[in-house]
Amino acid sequence: MRPTRLLLAWLAVLLGLGIALGTAMALQLKVPAALHSVAWGLLLALLLLALLDAVRLKRRPSPRLRRQMPGSLALGRWSEVRITLEHDYAHPLALEVFDHVPDGLSVENLPQSIALRPSERSELGYRLRPLSRGHFSFERCEVHLPSPLGLWTAKRPLPLQDDTRVYPDFARLYGAQLLAVDNWLSQLGVRQRQRRGLGLEFHQLREFREGDSLRQIDWKATARQRTPIAREYQDERDQQIVFMLDCGRRMRSQDGELSHFDHALNACLLLSYVALRQGDAVGLCTFACDQPRYLAPVKGSGQLNQLLNAVYDLDSTRRAADYQAAANQLLARQKRRALVIVVTNLRDEDDEDLLTAVKRISRQHRVLVASLREEVLDHLRQAPVQTLPEALAYCASVDYLNAREELHDRLKAQGFAVLDAHPSDLGADLVTRYLGWKKGGVL
Repeated sequence: MRPTRLLLAWLAVLLGLGIALGTAMALQLKVPAALHSVAWGLLLALLLLALLDAVRLKRRPSPRLRRQMPGSLALGRWSEVRITLEHDYAHPLALEVFDHVPDGLSVENLPQSIALRPSERSELGYRLRPLSRGHFSFERCEVHLPSPLGLWTAKRPLPLQDDTRVYPDFARLYGAQLLAVDNWLSQLGVRQRQRRGLGLEFHQLREFREGDSLRQIDWKATARQRTPIAREYQDERDQQIVFMLDCGRRMRSQDGELSHFDHALNACLLLSYVALRQGDAVGLCTFACDQPRYLAPVKGSGQLNQLLNAVYDLDSTRRAADYQAAANQLLARQKRRALVIVVTNLRDEDDEDLLTAVKRISRQHRVLVASLREEVLDHLRQAPVQTLPEALAYCASVDYLNAREELHDRLKAQGFAVLDAHPSDLGADLVTRYLGWKKGGVL
């Protein structure tokens, strides 16, 4: 409980009056004796009123609060939280509300003042933006309650338990359902290649159209219908995709607001959405983390929810990536041939360990190594050099990028597919490569 400005103002007035009377006495000026009595009387009255007001504030009940918030939030996106207040006060009351938000969430419009009216329910709102993924618990909310005479305010922490989960930025994935798939992919920068010749899987029979190949004509159906009938094909379905996601220390690099690990998660979810829409099965395998997780490839739209629940609280660690152990884990669980996408950040010291692991996996599966490249390195390489520190930074970045490129070339020389991309471009590049392989019959 603390005094308000009103109480402090009255105390300042009485203090000023006392100082004036004391100064007059020191200067031996004539001051009516009744004025001293009035000053002491006012001070005593103020103290009694303050004491009475404090007792009434202690007895004043707290308002009843209820928080309304989404059960799941998207990383980096603003969401609204509503707080409803109910009370039994007979007179209007103005108070201040502050919600105790867990670390890792940024807020706007807090604290907030609100006026409560008798027999009415009041509501306020503020905005919430998650800065990290995981599970967050809201434990209490705080109100600053004024006293009946306005001389005191009491800080009342009220228990108000709520929980929410922060997922990767999946809002654009579900928002994409409002658009045609082709338009949505083109907006993401995905370049779809034309299919070479015929498709891979029979879809239906239809009338022959201009531009169809003669090889598409079904001669038996044409003879029966007495009009040209063509076979229509579609991309082969029922493929399996497994992400091998590196959770080690190299994924902790930061480009913008998101780390490389968060960019990698968003890219995996983006490709998962596209692949599930194409009728393929998607799974996940993590390595270099505290508790490795495995999600078997499954088809259907419900698998995207399973993926989100499996990775929403996953975070990068300070461990080194052990590609051999990750290969053992995958080969022990994934028996059917699949497209294995290794998402990591390659360095020159990974040479032999990574080559051996990829060779083992490629005996049974098709492998794509997706390597994230720090954007700051490209900026350093393109920046003008005028001082010695800038020259040292330029030489170091060029040496590092050359060593990294040599590792990529060694992988490509062994026949392995490598995708070198900036974190922000990884999602679109993965989808482009996936659709190109499907339409080209590589998968």
